[in-house]
Amino acid sequence: MNFKARLFASCGVRMLPQPWRLFSRAAEDMALQRIRKVLCVAEKNDAARGIADLLSNSRMRRNVTMVMTSVSGHLLAHDFKLPFRKWHSCNPLALFDAEIEKYCPENYVDIKRTLEREVQQCQALVIWTDCDREGENIGFEIIHVCKAVKPNLQVFRARFSEITLHAVRTACENLTQPDQKTSDAVEVRQELDLRIGAAFTRFQTLRLQKIFPDILADQLISYGSCQFPTLGFVVERFKAIQAFVPEAFYKIKVTHDHEDGSVVFNWKRNRLFNHTACLVLYQMCMEDPVATVVEVGSKPKSKWRPLPLDTVELEKLASRKLKINAKETMRIAEKLYTQGFISYPRTETNIFPKELNLSALVQQQTQDPNWGAFAQRILDQGGPTPRSGTKSDQAHPPIHPTKYTANLQGNEQRLYEFIVRHFLACCSQDAKGQETTVEIDIANERFIAQGLMILARNYLEVYPYEKWSDKVIPLYQKGSRFQPTTVEMVDGETSPPLLLTEADLIALMEKHGIGTDATHAEHIETIKTRMYVGLTADQRFLPGHLGMGLVEGYDSMGYEMSKPDLRAELEADLKLICEGKKDKSVVLQQQVQKYKQVFIEAVARANKLDQALAQYFGEATEIAQQEEVYPAMPVSVRKCPQCNNDMVLKTKKNGGFYLSCMGYPACKTAVWFPDFVLDVARDESVCAVCQPHPVHRLKFKFKRGSVPPVVPLEFVGCIGGCDEMLKELLDLKYLHRSSQSASSASQQANHLQVNNSFNRAGGENRHVRGSTNLAPGHLLSLSSTRTARPAPSAAPDDGNNMVVCNCGNEALLLTVRKEGPNQGRQFYKCSAGTCNFFLWADQQSEDRSSVAPQGSALPQPFAGRGPAGLQRPGGGRGPELFGSNSSDSGGGTVCKCNQPAVTRTVQKDGPNKGRQFHTCPKPREQQCGFFQWADENAAPGPSGDVSLNHFGSSEYSRGLGSKAKRPSSLSSGATAKKARTCSLCHQPGHTRKNCPQNH
Repeated sequence: MNFKARLFASCGVRMLPQPWRLFSRAAEDMALQRIRKVLCVAEKNDAARGIADLLSNSRMRRNVTMVMTSVSGHLLAHDFKLPFRKWHSCNPLALFDAEIEKYCPENYVDIKRTLEREVQQCQALVIWTDCDREGENIGFEIIHVCKAVKPNLQVFRARFSEITLHAVRTACENLTQPDQKTSDAVEVRQELDLRIGAAFTRFQTLRLQKIFPDILADQLISYGSCQFPTLGFVVERFKAIQAFVPEAFYKIKVTHDHEDGSVVFNWKRNRLFNHTACLVLYQMCMEDPVATVVEVGSKPKSKWRPLPLDTVELEKLASRKLKINAKETMRIAEKLYTQGFISYPRTETNIFPKELNLSALVQQQTQDPNWGAFAQRILDQGGPTPRSGTKSDQAHPPIHPTKYTANLQGNEQRLYEFIVRHFLACCSQDAKGQETTVEIDIANERFIAQGLMILARNYLEVYPYEKWSDKVIPLYQKGSRFQPTTVEMVDGETSPPLLLTEADLIALMEKHGIGTDATHAEHIETIKTRMYVGLTADQRFLPGHLGMGLVEGYDSMGYEMSKPDLRAELEADLKLICEGKKDKSVVLQQQVQKYKQVFIEAVARANKLDQALAQYFGEATEIAQQEEVYPAMPVSVRKCPQCNNDMVLKTKKNGGFYLSCMGYPACKTAVWFPDFVLDVARDESVCAVCQPHPVHRLKFKFKRGSVPPVVPLEFVGCIGGCDEMLKELLDLKYLHRSSQSASSASQQANHLQVNNSFNRAGGENRHVRGSTNLAPGHLLSLSSTRTARPAPSAAPDDGNNMVVCNCGNEALLLTVRKEGPNQGRQFYKCSAGTCNFFLWADQQSEDRSSVAPQGSALPQPFAGRGPAGLQRPGGGRGPELFGSNSSDSGGGTVCKCNQPAVTRTVQKDGPNKGRQFHTCPKPREQQCGFFQWADENAAPGPSGDVSLNHFGSSEYSRGLGSKAKRPSSLSSGATAKKARTCSLCHQPGHTRKNCPQNH
């Protein structure tokens, strides 16, 4: 059992001593409605366990069942809808407007199911998530999941800052409603971070990996609107150090030795940058180096106790004093909080609320052997008297211990001890001392020395993280004179600022409004893991080459994206959303447009980025101006008839094109174009006929010699089903239900299927069968290759017809073994596998009687016949055998408008010059689009062989499934006309299927 995803407590929990006050007024409504079972959901499992223990172990009277469980942080995640999730699916610019969806990640599905299962038996839901922005949003995610199962569920919010009996009981007695505005602020931040981060990250990564393939080939170059300003602070400090020019300075120093040590008198001018001026003053002092005491003063001096601890101060002090980084500090603090040892660690407040009982908290610490006596002294001397800061988030008190423990180890113990000592120091008194100042005069130049006598250490006794020591100086009398031990002129030079420590960086982030107290550590960790910055031996941040190049590149574009201004504006807007002063959608729209404009101009000036990084990585790889370094945004050609997602043009890995549904892999609908399509693109024109609207026409570029001369090599047409030319050329099959007319089915087609081979998906329906076994709903099928024609049969020589494939070789006879209606049925296929030839054996036997006797036809052309039972639209039988070698007659071939086709010869230079073809006899502008090569189905057998051609034209198979059979075009040239005879009785006028002997 996954412990995180299952219940931590399912206890019969009785009400507290005041049963009607357990849930305050909201709870009174619950009681009135006889709510017997309540689902409580915390943010983390440790918190759920702690709250459940407190609820179940309290003194209760009234029975109410409370089920406690938890999520594990955010239950739902934001991401782009499926087509946009893949890096190469679109131009990154499209991500600013792409649709976003909220979904449950796979590793949280078990938790979601637990909530859905448990809430079914409950009448109310109480949210016990952390009381901050993220916690509020997680609460609404829980509500969303639970209300989907139980829409009438009552929802309440428990507000607390620590997991103690008092805090949990107070939360129960004062249940409120969740805060939608706070959750909205998180939604805005999440969506913006996704859009901005994804767009810039894809742009940077795809471009720079191509520009610097040897260095950045496998590097993710991420961007974040908080992460980048954080990097900017590090780079800015580093560049300030690089640009720093030291300057020499000079000063005069006086010392005076005495019994207890040496006193140093500092020059009141501090220092001069002019050597000559300082030398002149020094020489004047040396002419009569006797000091006269001109002033002696003494005043009380205090060292202030620390302010109450907020999150930022905790991160900074832990980094400085304990050498624990911010991320680890917050991880440990979260754990201490869920165990009930400290209050909520994510707070911006440094003022203890008046209602907080500080004395009781101090009392808990009196049992400790190290600081217990100090805690007792605080109580004995009038109780806690903390200083008050200036910040309050109105949600949580400052971080403080809530329970004493002595069982912690390692950094957990060190951090807990720091929090306790800091709390006790807050509640204590300032350190007291007496400061003495002595001022002397030498040749009218003044020098000052200071001494300190500590009178009461107070908070310093329990707070070893700060030092304050005595500085003893002898007693000087005003007006007295003495001979200094030394008077010397010393020189030095100004020093550059130091690299930033983590504490310095956090302070800058807080000052400029980058991130929140809860996210500072995450942003710092991100720039470290991305290798944008590194750490020196003394744990200071040093920018890497990639970090420097990125910041300098964007800065050179004129956009100070590494500066905090853009993000600080957003953080301010988020605060206004929480306060109800700004609308969520307005902030979202403004921020998206602002960053979108920056992105557009950044892409336009991307060469600046290349140049900046080239300083560190060497010469950049040149990219042709027209070459795209990231994919173009796919534009929709049509809606998928199966799932209604967009269908877009894509390129096959080995070349060629296909139309693919953006819902892949959930929807595998696709249209594969033949290899003779050299290029295809969407045309702006829209078909007025095809549905669902809009269906864009496509611009095709065909391979020379692969299409009929009547078809231009560059052609614009529709593949929705209305374009007869493309139906013939690309072999598009529109299969309709028998109950539908061909015209209505073509408009209402709603299922698109791909057949990649000739004999797939009921290949028998494509030849001599007049009926179809297509499953209902499969209305439209597009084949990826031209349909292979059935092979011509050889003339009988020994009583048997040898079946020859399209290669001219003897076909292989096989038997269907797959379960289905055709199991056990025999068929012919190419023995070499080099052509797509297929023929059912029982069809071939039916056709033997139609073969022309040897010698009855001209030597080269071949006789063709229609499939048995094929009807003309007029109701007559199928066409007899036609044969002619005329230059203007199609040899009996009928075009789509039921006119005898004419035979013409290709005159245009090219591989087909001199080749004959059949076409419609009408004027070109009135032609139906029919085309057929005169020799298309002639088998390459030896001269003199006479073979049979089946009707394999796509014209026949397009009519399958409809009641009216459509005529097929003959596939070969001329033979002598011969009446069709039955294969059973050998009489003309009927076929085997209709033979009287067969009934």
